[in-house]
Amino acid sequence: MKNWFQNNWFKLIAIVFLLGALGDWSYGYYQILRWIVCASGAYLAYSYHESNKTTWAWAFGIIAILFNPILPIYFTREIWQPIDVIVAVIFIIAMFVKFKNE
Repeated sequence: MKNWFQNNWFKLIAIVFLLGALGDWSYGYYQILRWIVCASGAYLAYSYHESNKTTWAWAFGIIAILFNPILPIYFTREIWQPIDVIVAVIFIIAMFVKFKNE
């Protein structure tokens, strides 16, 4: 269990922030959300790429680009909310997927 938490703590933080985005927060919350999700997505894209898990690498690479805080992509709140939920589900799935070589 301890090893599982060590491998997934950053995913848990991203999930909490993504689902928290469904609330009504100040703009600062969404800026922090972008940094956290972008950093987690970029790390996971690199990690999955190094493990030859190409589909997962692409998925998290796209997430990192979508949430990048430097050149942000602007959508309305109504568009962002389903995206936040979908991305949270992807992070949740990634926490529990086991690969043959693990």
